[in-house]
Amino acid sequence: MQIREFAEMTGVSVRTLHYYDEIGLLKPSAVDVQNGYREYNANCLARMQEILFYRELDFPLKDIAAILAAPDYDKQAALHAQKHLLTLKKERLERLIAALDDAMKGETISMNVFDKHELDAQRSAYAQEAKEKWGSTDAYREHEQKTKGYSAETWDSVTDGMDALMAEFASCRKNGNAPDSAAAQTLVTQWQDYITAHFYTCTKEILAGLGEMYAADERFRDNIDRHGAGTAMFMCEAIRAYCG
Repeated sequence: MQIREFAEMTGVSVRTLHYYDEIGLLKPSAVDVQNGYREYNANCLARMQEILFYRELDFPLKDIAAILAAPDYDKQAALHAQKHLLTLKKERLERLIAALDDAMKGETISMNVFDKHELDAQRSAYAQEAKEKWGSTDAYREHEQKTKGYSAETWDSVTDGMDALMAEFASCRKNGNAPDSAAAQTLVTQWQDYITAHFYTCTKEILAGLGEMYAADERFRDNIDRHGAGTAMFMCEAIRAYCG
């Protein structure tokens, strides 16, 4: 769907979607090279839902970006924690509504109904835990430092470079090379160097986590497999061989 339709569906302005694209938080599934029109698919919608859950809990955008980009991001664990926090928020709102009903009847209400200490405390605890796990790593700090000045044009150039390398992986597979072949291993080295040059120092440990994510996470798998079915798994297996 085009950007305006996606904006209406998600309740987010077109301007906000442009900004999310610019900072790398939510990239469109495709961009028309001739007119620049952005297209969004079901994977984009799923990612937007995750973003909106975090925004509902008042997470800053840079923290959301760090959490969602982490190689070891556990979506199910995050959803369980978010549900717990939103349940606390719902219960507090229900108490406030009940207190309003009592006030409208002329009854005296307790000031304790305005207390949100439990919600704030648990939200802060979760935010701190998430930051410590996903947002306070050296890789994240380096990523933030390297990309903070990226313009939309720079992001497009970096993305194009990654797409070009993915296409080379697809060609390598199509030409009959095994994941542990010299050709595939050369591409893995280039991939690791590219991440290091444009985002953060990509150690073998980080690279191994990324490789597993490419095959396991549907969003990444679908994006990589645009270059040819099976490319994501080929990258994953090539990275496994490289990382030993």
